[in-house]
Amino acid sequence: MKTGNASERTFQVGDFVVYPSHGVGKMQGIEEHEICGTKVELFVIEFNKDHMTLKLPIQKAFSSGLRHVCDKKEMDEALASLATKLKKKKALWSRRAQEYETKINSGKIGSLAEVIRELYTCQTSGEQSYSERQIYQMALDRFARELSVVENIGEDEASDLIQSKLSVA
Repeated sequence: MKTGNASERTFQVGDFVVYPSHGVGKMQGIEEHEICGTKVELFVIEFNKDHMTLKLPIQKAFSSGLRHVCDKKEMDEALASLATKLKKKKALWSRRAQEYETKINSGKIGSLAEVIRELYTCQTSGEQSYSERQIYQMALDRFARELSVVENIGEDEASDLIQSKLSVA
């Protein structure tokens, strides 16, 4: 099914897609609805883990950041980046938290990897606040879901793989 714009990608029923603010979902089809007297075509995307269905206007798909899951090469690069050491940022937590949430909601696998890597050291040292744990877990879950689709493995196995990459750093 074409999205109507040459710069936008083609999505097929059954494709796994990433919607930035919800993570990995599965394309279920296209529906046509009449809204305020105008017919609108909508992508129907199911997010099983969240028990949610999203109906996204096709015309808004590209601008909203809807994308196919990353390819194996992109995923391998993101996984490799987890093993690099980082200097601890010294900015206020409120500013860092806002930056982390922006990265998570960008829908970019590399940005998710950055958040995970930056918050992992706090995770292992026991110095992590409740909000840090929440953000870390959100990024980890989204990354693991996409990794599980790319590698065709379970989410638990994907989480274990991520943890093994992080422990190398």
